[in-house]
Amino acid sequence: MNKILTIIIIFLSTSVLSANERDAKLDKLFMELKTNITSSSPMIAQQIWSLWSTHPTDEKLTSILDEGSRLVQDRQLARAINVFTEVIELDPTWAEAWNKRATVFYMVGEFDKSQDDIDKVLELEKRHFGALAGQGMVNIQLKNYDKAKRSYEKVQEIYPAMKSPQVMIEQIEEIIKRQSI
Repeated sequence: MNKILTIIIIFLSTSVLSANERDAKLDKLFMELKTNITSSSPMIAQQIWSLWSTHPTDEKLTSILDEGSRLVQDRQLARAINVFTEVIELDPTWAEAWNKRATVFYMVGEFDKSQDDIDKVLELEKRHFGALAGQGMVNIQLKNYDKAKRSYEKVQEIYPAMKSPQVMIEQIEEIIKRQSI
């Protein structure tokens, strides 16, 4: 019995340690992303996406999330929503599962559901520039242009080298200007 308890304690402390190491790596990458406005920024962003898309302790959940992503690529969106929902139910603290489902809700025109999931992503990972960009897209669809602009401004703060937020901000400013005429 003591051996089993010892093994469980070692496993749990290793999982916590690797989660802490993951968080420290993300912190370092986000600092680099914010301060390193060079051609290496996309590689830094890709490392962040890789960490987000890999469950910190459960390879099975990573595999299920990957299956959901394949379903999205195959345009099997209803099935993808079900898969991402399953992952969320298994670990509601994994921000990327919420983000994936938010993306699919956006794709099927369920903008309010997409925003609800984005809110959860940002509660779990406030630096999630993908979710913030998605929030901008949702708010454009809902004609909440000021909110959309703020979302893209937040993306720029986190990932200054990313070009699309500036383009979106300029387009939104044009829309707002036309509405005020």
